[in-house]
Amino acid sequence: MKLRELFTPESVKLTLQSEAKDDILKELIELLQLDEKSEAILYKTLKRRENLGSTGIGKGIAIPHCRSLVVNELRLAYGRKPEGVEFNAIDNEPVYNFFLIVAPPLEVSNQYLSVLGKVAQFAKDPDIPKKLSELSDPSEFLALLEERAP
Repeated sequence: MKLRELFTPESVKLTLQSEAKDDILKELIELLQLDEKSEAILYKTLKRRENLGSTGIGKGIAIPHCRSLVVNELRLAYGRKPEGVEFNAIDNEPVYNFFLIVAPPLEVSNQYLSVLGKVAQFAKDPDIPKKLSELSDPSEFLALLEERAP
């Protein structure tokens, strides 16, 4: 499965409003369009994951991810914060691009780790941070995935 197939225009937000890490996580979760209780559970799960170690992988990119019962299939969202936000990334630089990955605890197809790897591979392409910064519409993000993502 290609990364492009896991995103919809509704799961892409190019102007995140939040100014802090916790609020960014909440804003990303909203892109999945879950009910309020599920959002709260997912937020707590992501916070617990972040407390183990930041998912900020450097070069302005973070990949918050977890497994949770609030989803019954693998779900992804992308958000961009053009001004950047402190996210405790491994390079201590601000993060501009966020790829949220949420999977159910048990998946028949077990795509979670594979998708995490594909997002990391896509994000590490030296051209990608610049290309992401130039996007003006969610459809351009989807096209970039189609063109460049594994």
